[in-house]
Amino acid sequence: MSRLAQTHGLTDVQHEILSTVRDFVDKEILPVATELEHRDEYPQDIVDGLKELGLFGLMIPEEYGGLGESLLTYALCVEEIARGWMSVSGIINTHFIVAYMLKQHGTQEQKDHFLPRMAAGDIRGAFSMSEPALGSDVSAISSKAVKDGEEYVLNGQKMWLTNGGTSSLVAVLVKSDEGHPEGTAPHKSMTTFLVEKEPGFGEVRPGLTIPGKIDKMGYKGVDTTELIMDGLRIPANRVLGGVTGRGFYQMMDGVEVGRVNVAARGCGVAQRAFELGVRYAQQRHTFGKQIAQHQAVQFKLAEMATKVEAAHAMMVNAARKKDSGERNDLEAGMAKYLASEYCKEVVEDAFRIHGGYGFSKEYEIERLYREAPMLLIGEGTAEIQKMIIGRRLLEEYRFQG
Repeated sequence: MSRLAQTHGLTDVQHEILSTVRDFVDKEILPVATELEHRDEYPQDIVDGLKELGLFGLMIPEEYGGLGESLLTYALCVEEIARGWMSVSGIINTHFIVAYMLKQHGTQEQKDHFLPRMAAGDIRGAFSMSEPALGSDVSAISSKAVKDGEEYVLNGQKMWLTNGGTSSLVAVLVKSDEGHPEGTAPHKSMTTFLVEKEPGFGEVRPGLTIPGKIDKMGYKGVDTTELIMDGLRIPANRVLGGVTGRGFYQMMDGVEVGRVNVAARGCGVAQRAFELGVRYAQQRHTFGKQIAQHQAVQFKLAEMATKVEAAHAMMVNAARKKDSGERNDLEAGMAKYLASEYCKEVVEDAFRIHGGYGFSKEYEIERLYREAPMLLIGEGTAEIQKMIIGRRLLEEYRFQG
């Protein structure tokens, strides 16, 4: 077990879960990750293995067939999986966010209908906020839902949908004017719809099209798509929570825990980059000795290890804060910001330690170098995190003049 990124105070059950996941990563993910990534191939065998381990139901309550574990346990599992291949953690993450939103905000009928099958991995979740023209400005959403009898008709185009093809349930955020007169604040006129569909590409149900995968620099294997709604009819009982106008808050709650997930991914990738860097530094010789014996390389290793440790500590703190029932947007924002930035820096330092070989696709660090940038923008850019952090700090340290 690595000396770095240890988590104190875990239960025997948590240690057992993490040990099982770590073994799975070492035996089933790391040996094939780079080959599958280069082919941009969906890791079906790995996903099937995660299903057998029960990871799709890790945080779903036991009454619905899940393991009922904490956000901390989940985040530590994600850290281990991302250490093997970050794309696999993305497959789990979107599913987890939809399950979390259902658990926290769904009607009893929605929970009973979806959560048992999500816990078993028979239904895979995805969520969709972004659109081609809005970026981080969620209030600028233009896709709409119009009430028509006992149904809603949805129209619009969504973007950057992780698991868009392989998912069978998508939580989609759109504007809904019903009960929200003109002039209502944008965030109070948004609704989350639970959209069931067939896995695959093309027209996956009447009025809903999932085009082919978006070709990306990294984060391959997992499918990232658009979602096009053209007269998509959804029954009223598939409004998350049963009431319109609450979608923004529901999505932000999901994204908040998603930021802990992204922080965990950053920790996992950074830890793997450190492992590769410290190993190569002891294998490569220059000027008659291991490059690890050169002070310049030792300084890099020291900085890398410190960043891995610091990011892990902040991620654990953010997860524990959420598990305690307290507001954690400050801690989650800090953890996501620091972990993603440090991940990029640790990966780059490991890349530099590899020298010219780091530029070769034969070496794993090349894959990590292309994967790390996604964490800088996923679940909100660094600039968005700084805005969240700054606003919360001003709330906490408000000057009474």
